[in-house]
Amino acid sequence: MPPGVPEDRIDGESPADHALRLALAKAQAIAGSHPGALVIGADQVAAAGERVLGKPGDAVHCRAQLAALSGKTARFYTACAVLGVGAGVRLAHVDTTTVVFRSLTADEIERYVAREQPYDCAGGFKAEALGVALFECIESQDPTALIGLPLIWLAGALRGAGYPLP
Repeated sequence: MPPGVPEDRIDGESPADHALRLALAKAQAIAGSHPGALVIGADQVAAAGERVLGKPGDAVHCRAQLAALSGKTARFYTACAVLGVGAGVRLAHVDTTTVVFRSLTADEIERYVAREQPYDCAGGFKAEALGVALFECIESQDPTALIGLPLIWLAGALRGAGYPLP
């Protein structure tokens, strides 16, 4: 369900804190109208140094973002919150994934963007598809976090809330 939560960043808020605040706000927005449900909220914020990387929105911005990331490191902060108002469940987590981009040529960027059109993806790529070819390495405790939902943590949180998995 779309939570309708504004995603504006608060001045001075770290990327990790921003992702966590949004994941909690999204879960709370839905949990308030569904007190008997267990609600999962998630958000991801990408950053290269101090620069927050948004969703590029179009090919021009996507190419520019990938060119700026060429040969550099970016961090992806993927937050997840599990709320159960009726059951008294409130769990939250932030997973950090480090992505090292290889040096990319303009032709490689152009081919990638034209083929995959990752305009709605933080960082301008899809790691679950051809975007993985843009990297030297990915460092993470949970590889699913880079795609937008840390499933290893979430499975543990759901087990902790009494849901038998698998």
